[in-house]
Amino acid sequence: MRTSPALRRKLISVAASSAALLTAASTASAVAAQEPVPAGSAHPTAQISAATEEAPGVPAERLIVGYKSGAAEAKSNPAAEADAAAKGRASGEDVDFRRRLGTGAALVGLGDGLSAADVADVVDRYRADPEVAYVVPDRLNKPKADPNDTEYAKQWDLYETTAGMNVPGAWPTSTGTGVTVAVIDTGYVAHSDLAANIVGGYDFIADTAVSVDGDGRDANPADPGDHYAANECGSGIPASNSSWHGTHVAGTIAAVTGNGKGVAGIAYGAKISPVRVLGKCGGYDSDIIDAITWASGGTVSGVPANADVAKVINMSLGGDGACTSATQTAITAAVNRGTTVVVAAGNENDNVANHSPGNCNNVISVAATNRTGARASYSNYGSLVDISAPGGQTSTGTANGILSTLNSGTKAPSAESYAYYQGTSMATPHIAGLVALVKSANPALTPAQIEAAVKANARALPGACSGGCGAGLADAARTVQAVSGSGGSTAGTTYASTTALSIPDNGAAVESPITVGGRTGNAPSALQVGVDITHTYRGDLVIDLVAPDGTAYRLKAASSSDSADNVTTTYTVDASGESANGTWKLRVQDTAAQDTGRLNGWKLTFCATWPPMAR
Repeated sequence: MRTSPALRRKLISVAASSAALLTAASTASAVAAQEPVPAGSAHPTAQISAATEEAPGVPAERLIVGYKSGAAEAKSNPAAEADAAAKGRASGEDVDFRRRLGTGAALVGLGDGLSAADVADVVDRYRADPEVAYVVPDRLNKPKADPNDTEYAKQWDLYETTAGMNVPGAWPTSTGTGVTVAVIDTGYVAHSDLAANIVGGYDFIADTAVSVDGDGRDANPADPGDHYAANECGSGIPASNSSWHGTHVAGTIAAVTGNGKGVAGIAYGAKISPVRVLGKCGGYDSDIIDAITWASGGTVSGVPANADVAKVINMSLGGDGACTSATQTAITAAVNRGTTVVVAAGNENDNVANHSPGNCNNVISVAATNRTGARASYSNYGSLVDISAPGGQTSTGTANGILSTLNSGTKAPSAESYAYYQGTSMATPHIAGLVALVKSANPALTPAQIEAAVKANARALPGACSGGCGAGLADAARTVQAVSGSGGSTAGTTYASTTALSIPDNGAAVESPITVGGRTGNAPSALQVGVDITHTYRGDLVIDLVAPDGTAYRLKAASSSDSADNVTTTYTVDASGESANGTWKLRVQDTAAQDTGRLNGWKLTFCATWPPMAR
């Protein structure tokens, strides 16, 4: 029932006064809790609640009303219904009795669209009734995702405020359900904290000297161990025990969670497809290329079709040198099939441009941070790094590494265990797990859109990074909120140039302008610079973003060892010190002879900002 406008104005005035009183009462809840309960209350600890919200900032749409035991409304549904209608008439709102709870309390509805003052007025009417013992909002509860896994407290990388990836904040929205992640690595050694999330994989190691399992390629991705003796993998290389590397990586992504044991996985609702390419002394490009193809749903001769096509590939592996055309072709095809490829930047404390596949196009290249949020001392860096994630640093203490599933066997499999590792190998599954959360939350997103969302919602790196660590420290909660429409940033305003420019061989720099106007303030701290360059030896190229005031930001340096073709990637620049409006330029120069190229186009994306998450 609604009242006349004149009466409504009067009631709003009363409600505003009540709201002020209710606010004051809520700040003194500790004192109010000590007040005596009226005699005859239906519940011995009942008290009249001043709350008007079902969640912070959200006015309640339903109330739970407890009547004193002697009240007619405590036992009679018609009486409770009549009382709700009376309270509605008095407050000018539509208040209706819904049902009786098991405790005897009445559930009443307020409808939607009410302001906090409207709700406060209804609550005030009930509070003034001497027959009412308490009135509280019918709050909407959500699953509390902090897991009961026994080792969870040691997983600082997931939850610590300074350098953790804010993973628990993403779990109420997404756990990765419906997404398969292919872990292209050493295979999988049986572990009860992973087994429920393992689906079909494959062993792609063709060379029996590498596979050490007595056969070549087959459908069994079990890890027999990758130990080797001194000098067996090269002169001067010391002996090594089996690493069980793939199992450690898999646990970070999708260890079974909430099972009262072990560790929690970042995307514990996802599935892991173990794809074996690394054995004794490593693994060949040819096997890795076939693994990328098969895992993403492509066809590999002599290998059955993949029944568990992965929408995310994790490659915590790498080698020296340029990204070869053969590897790039496989990656590009996988991305075109809709699979996001996440790779380790490498552990050489060097520019990632010198290490593949972290320097390939169309991948998310991941650097590692330590427990303070600085670049880990071993991590590679550079303009080709896309994002940073916790990789740990055990030199400052074992517990500062990344804890995950493992095996205690030094050579062959033995008892399952858990252990701390460090490396960009450990950082990479953090991002693969995040990508699984994102893909589950919004299955329509393309790999490029997922990468953009991860970058746009990263936090500023808490610690130092010399050389470039991408967009910052990945933030799982922000990113998942963004793609699910509840916050964050997935896109922004894009300004583009499609004017092609030839790049002279070993010549002067060329510049392509983009004029930005109509914006206020400075550019963002995560300005996205998309570059599309065709070139037959990209190591010759030096690329800079030039701000309107002439300040140059180095996007890519020249590298004599980077012989791959083309530059098709997105760089992230902290341009927060620059005015957004004005003419921005992309400057490209070829610094060595024999190879030529063309700037096909480039773009600037000014991502929207978002409020920091409450912690």
